[in-house]
Amino acid sequence: MNQAVEAMHTDSPTPRQSTQTDIANMLRAAFQKQRTAYLADPIPDATQRKQDLLALKNMLIENREEIIDAISRDYGNRSRHESLFAEIIAVSDGINDTIKHLKKWMKPQKRHVDVTLYPGAKNRVIPQPLGVIGIIVPWNFPVNLSFLPLAFAFAAGNRAMVKMSENSIELSRLLKEISPRYFPEEKLTWLEETGGVGIEFSQIPFDLIMFTGSGQTGRAVMASAAKNLTPVVLELGGKCPAIIDPEYPLATAVERIMFVKQFNAGQICTNVDYVFVEESQKTEFVELAKQYVKRHCPDINHPDYTSIIDDRSYQRLEETLEDARSKGATVINLSGDQPGNRDARKFPMHVVMDTTANMVIRNRETFGPLLMVLTYKGPEEVVKYINGQDRPLALYPFTKNKDLQSLYIDRIMSGGVTVNDALFHVAQHDLPFGGVGASGMGHYHGYEGFVTFSKLRPIFYQAGFSAMKYLRPPYGAFATKVYNLLVKMKG
Repeated sequence: MNQAVEAMHTDSPTPRQSTQTDIANMLRAAFQKQRTAYLADPIPDATQRKQDLLALKNMLIENREEIIDAISRDYGNRSRHESLFAEIIAVSDGINDTIKHLKKWMKPQKRHVDVTLYPGAKNRVIPQPLGVIGIIVPWNFPVNLSFLPLAFAFAAGNRAMVKMSENSIELSRLLKEISPRYFPEEKLTWLEETGGVGIEFSQIPFDLIMFTGSGQTGRAVMASAAKNLTPVVLELGGKCPAIIDPEYPLATAVERIMFVKQFNAGQICTNVDYVFVEESQKTEFVELAKQYVKRHCPDINHPDYTSIIDDRSYQRLEETLEDARSKGATVINLSGDQPGNRDARKFPMHVVMDTTANMVIRNRETFGPLLMVLTYKGPEEVVKYINGQDRPLALYPFTKNKDLQSLYIDRIMSGGVTVNDALFHVAQHDLPFGGVGASGMGHYHGYEGFVTFSKLRPIFYQAGFSAMKYLRPPYGAFATKVYNLLVKMKG
């Protein structure tokens, strides 16, 4: 080995290497602390789990204003009422619902036993904690998408480490500061994304990782987790369609769709990405959308109108519209002549029509206040188009026709469905929530959330007497008769 090569192998680590090593060591130490605590107390009782859930709720409620302010600072401006609805009310209500059902969920389940083979035996399925859960949180609903998974993790008796987004720095620091008042580090640890944390976090041998975010990052997390055979729950996104039946009241459909599109400036993974409108209703749809914006968000610079999260995302929206214009699409600013405010990252709501397959808006989740309008002549046309794309996280059929509802639900697979509205299936505590295919895998919320964070452990209790003693080799005439009888009975 020459001197230059030798030096490469013997010199001290670069600052970058050293920093990454420090991050990895810090994360491993935090994980090991929780792992040790779990092994010392692997099955918290219902009383302890309820205390953990109440502590989580108190952490949210007692620091509500600071949390709302921190989220708004991270955004640049986040509507206070949107934070109240989506972060505070939704989460506290979800925790309340979890506490209400906790004892029922924890009860061992009786299962059938074949008495001809195992007389006197019994079967049980007992939900038990997995251990230490890793939760990777996006920036768009940073409290909802951290506290609700935590609620189900704690209900199942686990411990958790939570990695926040690089766009949630103010909130991350606040949660790190206040969390020790409610939980010891061996129960709950919050981590700020300072660069390189996410990469190392996904390589920790958690008992389960829950990830919410983009498909690209989700694939990377899953690949890292696979090295440890760590199961992963992926909540991704995609292009969620709405379909308006021409027999459904158009004004009602527009009002409900535009509310969702306006909420959080459209930065929601289950938002309506595009809408199918019968050809003859296209012009009316646009007019009704303009009227909605005029009534409910006349000035994008108002504090009730949420900012786009960062400059890169704002630019992506601009480039999406420019790409559509340059390729012949009709782009309509629903705020009239009011331009976007780049400094405050306030982006007006737009409708985009007459799109073609080569446009960015057709092929990428918009994740902002842009709504693509497609026209159709019949339901089969809609089914064929949607089934030609990745399976969406949500489907929104607007129709009072039960047969048509069934057609869309049966023929188009999606993560979830809201009929005659959008988004709100996510807010139902007793409905599982999750994607399918490219929009994700696994579920949380409700009982299914409890199950996701549990090991449903099958346990067979043998009776004092076991008939197996007569079925052991060497096989004589009696055993042969018994086996022949069983073949006859079971055949």
